[in-house]
Amino acid sequence: MTRREALELIGLSAAAAALPATSSAQAAAFPKGAVIRTLFKDYAPEELANGATLFHEHMSLAVDFNDRFRAAAAAARTANGLPTLPARAGGPPGVQGPDPMRDVSLMTEELARAKREGAACIVDAGHPDMGRDLEFVRQASMKSGVPVVAGAGFYAQPFYTPEIAKLNEEDLARALVKQCDDDVAGVFGEIGSWDEITATERKVFRAIGRAHLATNLSIITHTGIPGKSALEQLDILEDAGVKPERVVIGHLGNLVDPQVYVHKAICRRGAFVGFDRQGGNGDATQVPLVMALLEAGFADNLLFSADASSGYGKTLTAFVPKLKAAGADDAVLRKIMVDNSRRFLAFVPKRPRKR
Repeated sequence: MTRREALELIGLSAAAAALPATSSAQAAAFPKGAVIRTLFKDYAPEELANGATLFHEHMSLAVDFNDRFRAAAAAARTANGLPTLPARAGGPPGVQGPDPMRDVSLMTEELARAKREGAACIVDAGHPDMGRDLEFVRQASMKSGVPVVAGAGFYAQPFYTPEIAKLNEEDLARALVKQCDDDVAGVFGEIGSWDEITATERKVFRAIGRAHLATNLSIITHTGIPGKSALEQLDILEDAGVKPERVVIGHLGNLVDPQVYVHKAICRRGAFVGFDRQGGNGDATQVPLVMALLEAGFADNLLFSADASSGYGKTLTAFVPKLKAAGADDAVLRKIMVDNSRRFLAFVPKRPRKR
């Protein structure tokens, strides 16, 4: 799919994509003083109305991240008496040939290609315990000209350092706020539970709630496959004082339920449902789930992304066309890809930007 075709599918003409805002973008409302915080500047949300914002991607992960991810996932499934998952379901896809995460020139081209395919902004939903090299991400963003929002947080039990278990919620919250300040983060996430949510993961979620109240940053979660702890994650965050509209419960495309019971429950409470592994050969399973949620009137609560190590634009060029073919309206697709993600990320800062 060409850039023009992808832009037309989300309700933008190729010419309008070069403008700072479009007339249709006026429908998206934001609080006074709200910004979207990227690595190099704070944007007014209206400035990013010229394309899609991909809410959950990764541009830098540790060399051994995939191996650790798959080992932890396999251990959880074995403990539950479940068969081993295929490789794609066990984590981000492996890379054949040169790895963009190890070569800033290749990553720069990946981001530039995503921009050509209709992306206006991309969220790197990683943080230190996932092995992210933030300076690498900064260079790729600067060289490509693609605004990147950096995540902050602690990932999930298999990736925690030993200190996480020892610290109390208040100490963890202070560490999270410091991480946000030092890294100029624009969102918390991804913040995870692996399988049955552990006591330490609950403590981290409560600390994330405290840190949210101190910063006002929104929260991206990672649910165990297939979304076992989704509702409990939202319960913990709400109990900590987080408004549901500041939360996206992630990886719910993996929860294949034709009745979309959990998905609807999350939407009714006002949170976002994340379909964030979209754009590959295996994502046709999610199309009926999305269509059921659209038919139920929950278009305002959906977010799409690819959680990819390459091919960041494929949500636009591969998944969105499948939804259109299934009957999704152009205006609805634009709302999800352009407006919902900006509404989710936009926040009124409680702390000054450090740099």
